[in-house]
Parts: sequence; structure tokens; C-alpha cells
Amino acid sequence: MANTIAELVFIPAPGLGHIMSTVEIAKLLVNREQRLSITVLVIKPPLMSLASVSDIESLANTTLDRVSFVELPQDETPPTPNLKHPMISLDEFIGRHCEHVRNVVADMVGRPGSNRVVAGFVIDMFCTSMIDVANEFNVPTYVFFTSGAGFLGFEMHMLSLCDDHNQDLVELTNSDAMIRVPSFANPVPTNVIPLLMKTKGVEFVMRLFRNMRKAKAIIVNTYLELETHAIESLSCDSSGPVVYPVGPLLNLEDGAGKRLDEDVKRWLDGQPPSSVVFLCFGSTGSFEEVQVKEIAYALERSGHRFLWSLRRPPLEETGFGKLRDYEDPRVVLPEGFMERTAEIGKVIGWAPQVDIGVAILSCWGW
Repeated sequence: MANTIAELVFIPAPGLGHIMSTVEIAKLLVNREQRLSITVLVIKPPLMSLASVSDIESLANTTLDRVSFVELPQDETPPTPNLKHPMISLDEFIGRHCEHVRNVVADMVGRPGSNRVVAGFVIDMFCTSMIDVANEFNVPTYVFFTSGAGFLGFEMHMLSLCDDHNQDLVELTNSDAMIRVPSFANPVPTNVIPLLMKTKGVEFVMRLFRNMRKAKAIIVNTYLELETHAIESLSCDSSGPVVYPVGPLLNLEDGAGKRLDEDVKRWLDGQPPSSVVFLCFGSTGSFEEVQVKEIAYALERSGHRFLWSLRRPPLEETGFGKLRDYEDPRVVLPEGFMERTAEIGKVIGWAPQVDIGVAILSCWGW
């Protein structure tokens, strides 16, 4: 038994940012423990809309010591639009891969003469339907939460209000109330709460976090010095799983192959130190036109220098459509915005965050 290797099964969500952060934590773990190996099960989105074929193949062919990649069979079922919220379509799509995961893990368990023992699942925050599969193999599940501790605490508090106090969350989040959240140092107005929480899509969010409570622990891409209050509040909450901050997990490569435009680099180099706010909402983050205009008004009125990665929403109603850059962002921005802010800001498409190296406002991603 001295040569036994513990094998962890990692299941990231089918978004490039989620997959890349999973790779980073996998590398961190195997570098710290020689008796550990990891198999990453890669879910390929319909028509490869969230991550390109080349991105997936590049990951699958990556050579990492004791980290291997298995591409699950492509799900060819056409995504069905969900009238409550597109993210529910994503949840249903991931759930259809449970049988594929079950088959892969059964093969791992049944390998004759192998010194590797499946020790647990590490699943993405959007893959909580896989907890039941882990239970079938009598192994624990750990949730890898790619957002921060503050947001985790917020959603857990919303779940408590819903389940323990019978609070109607749609009614609450559409009110004018100030909400006290244990993981936030100060009360927050409801108008800053994510739109998903203000619609029937909140049922999907609560189901995710309800499932997370079944996990043995939640691993968060953050660190104590950054989110001291949030992490301490989660540590004092005995109603949920243990929370482990493991960040910062950084991918310092070339931004999935795209380099920062030289004109943008020169513009950034010409700004005073620590003066530019970078707005980037992840590889799948986009906004409706009315929201884009509100962000633009706020930027202009603030007078701060900014660099804004603005992306078009997917055309499909299923939530799987690929985000693209605007050919001309003026079509969604307030009239004259780019001319009035030409001296203090730039609106660009997708850009590698590491190359930019300034303050980041980020929703789901790094």
C-alpha cells in the first residue's frame, strides 16, 4: 500500500476560464503531493461554442506530471431554450453528462493491478449534479468555486433566507431594501444584486448552492489577505461545508493565444501609475444594451481612466452561444460616449488580463 496513488477526478464547467483555472489548481496540488494524480474530465459544449476545438485539444494534449485529460463524448442533443433563464439550459446540458462521467470513473475503479485509488471528485460550481455520481462510488466531493468568498457567502445567505426563513427572493431582490450579508462588511442595496437573482432564474442558483451544501468542502480561488472579512464569516458558519481559500490561482500564459493590441499597450503605458480601471466580466460575460448604457454613464460621470472589454451577448437563447466582439461598439453605447471619453478611456473586445496588469473588475473569471 506504500505505493498507492490517490486519484482525484476533476470536472470543470465547459467554459475556457473555468477549464483553465481547473488546470491551475490541478498543477498546484500535484506539485505539493507526490502521492496524488488527477484526471480532468472535459465537457465539450454544443458546437464548441464556449471553448474552441483547438483550445480543448490543446488542453487534452498538455503534458503535465500526474495530470491527464479525458474528453467526454460530445453531447449532440440540441440545446432547448429555457424560458426562466438561459443558465438553466447549461445546467441541464451538464447534467446529461453524468452517465459519461459514471462510465469513465467505473473504468478507473476497475483497472486491474492499478496502484491508483479514486479518492474523490473536485467539481466546478456549475457541476453540482455530479455529486450524486461521486456518492455512487462512495467518495467525497469538493466544489471548486471560481468566484470569490464574498460572493459565495452572499449566495449561501440567500439560500438560508429562502430555505430557513421562507423568504421570497424575487420579491426581496426587487424591493428597495438594504440587505445585510454576513460575508459583506456593509449592507448592500438590492439594485446591485445580479439580475439572475431578480428573476425566476434564482431557482437555478438556489439549486446549485443547495447541492453545494452536500459537498465535503468548498475550495475558493481567493486568499485571506484579500477577503479577510468574507473568509472569517464563512469560517464561523457551521451550517455549510468547510471553506478552503487556495488562491490566487493565476494563469500567466498568453491569454489563450490572443495578445494585447499594441495601440492599447501604448495607451496604457502613457497613463499614470495605478490609475486605470479594467472592466472585464469573464469569457462568457455580456450585457443587454440598457445595461451597457448604464455602465457607460457611470464610467463617464466617474471621470476615472478605464479600459473596458465589451462583448456581444450570444445570439442563441440557450445560453450556449459564443460571445463575439462588436465590430463597432458605438451601436450599443450612448451617443457620443467614445468621443467624450477618448482622452480617459478605451473600449475594446476580449483581451488577455495578465497582459493588461491593472486593477480588474471581474465577474466569473480570473
